Amino acid sequence: MRSRGLSGAVQLAHFFLQERLRPGDRAVDATCGNGHDTLFLAHLVGPQGRVWAFDVQAKALAATEERLAEAGCRERVALVHGGHERLAEVVTGPVRAVVFNLGFLPGAPRETVTTPETTIAGLEQAAALLLPGGLVTVAVYTGHPGGADEGAAVEDWAAALSPGRFNVWRCRQGNRSGAAPYLLVAERTPA
Repeated sequence: MRSRGLSGAVQLAHFFLQERLRPGDRAVDATCGNGHDTLFLAHLVGPQGRVWAFDVQAKALAATEERLAEAGCRERVALVHGGHERLAEVVTGPVRAVVFNLGFLPGAPRETVTTPETTIAGLEQAAALLLPGGLVTVAVYTGHPGGADEGAAVEDWAAALSPGRFNVWRCRQGNRSGAAPYLLVAERTPA
């Protein structure tokens, strides 16, 4: 897969995921949106791998399904019409990566947004399912109503992770506004 540069939080997350995921791995897109991250994960895990893609909006799942079908990757992905706070109910067994892209569905009204309560529940479950050496990536958007509170909650969650079990990084672009999306990466310490 070709890199599109490191122009934002999502592209940086893809850079880390591309380094870590291998064919046959299992991964989760906790907020599938329009399906870009889901398709990226499906390509990385290959035909023998598995991806679970969650979203509360039927429109998002339909867009993701169409994108996957066009790319010939539909069979590797389980689409889940539900929030990421249900991750542990649906995903059985350990995973190599979990991707969160917070905020709202691009191109849709901003009525439906991720919230601190459901996001923290999803992050807790993601950390518990993560294999040693696995990654949780969180693209944090603070520029919408409630976004700053959610960002603070994610920061608190990350800061509370045991340094013996997790390495946590916060990545911001130095030449963008403080309101620009940024990336938080939590790596479960390799065995």
